[in-house]
Amino acid sequence: MRATAFWFLVVGSAAALTHMGVFALTEHLMLPELANALGFCIAFFVSFAGHRLLSFRDAGTSVKQSFGRFAVTAIAGFVSNEAVFSLLLRALDWPSLVALFVALVFAAGQTFLLSRFWAFRR
Repeated sequence: MRATAFWFLVVGSAAALTHMGVFALTEHLMLPELANALGFCIAFFVSFAGHRLLSFRDAGTSVKQSFGRFAVTAIAGFVSNEAVFSLLLRALDWPSLVALFVALVFAAGQTFLLSRFWAFRR
């Protein structure tokens, strides 16, 4: 479990940095919520590859099955991310990168549980 948690944090951090980097580069070109969605789309592939190869390398599911399940898991995480992000950004007037960071942390716990016990079930 320790190795899984370690790699989940490493991969999750890499995906979050990718997400935030894409967001920072595109935020001035579109609505912040759209930049968040674009960041999610690109970070999704970083996240899936890393989790499949490192965090949950002993998964008892096929790559195809894990990919489908992880897509559902990631979309659920993104829905909660976007809700928290929009609330912090629009209702509480937080700076966009701070709001995004908090939203990513919020969604990470949900994503870990769904990944561990469903998407990459052992």
